[in-house]
Amino acid sequence: MHAELYTDGIEEITVSGTIVRVDLVSLSPTERDANNVPKRVFSQRLIFSVESFANSVDVMQKALQGLVDAGVVRRNQSAESHNGASVVRDALAPSTPRSHNVSSNFR
Repeated sequence: MHAELYTDGIEEITVSGTIVRVDLVSLSPTERDANNVPKRVFSQRLIFSVESFANSVDVMQKALQGLVDAGVVRRNQSAESHNGASVVRDALAPSTPRSHNVSSNFR
């Protein structure tokens, strides 16, 4: 059996030369913020070459399009555009505001 990894999201993506670091986060089972929402805490880091990161993004975009086509996720009605990509919201997610997973490297 192979090890599996679960993540609640990406906190930051850092590019340094030809290396891309993707910091994954999980919702803390014990720590909460002032609104009693579980805090996002660092859990793992993925490290890619620039080329393998670009290939991975391509695979994820194809998977996302499959989820959109299947109706599992829907594109945000306002269709905010970030570098040509529409913001996607999970159709089943609660209507609580989400933080933006944006690295300071890409602002």
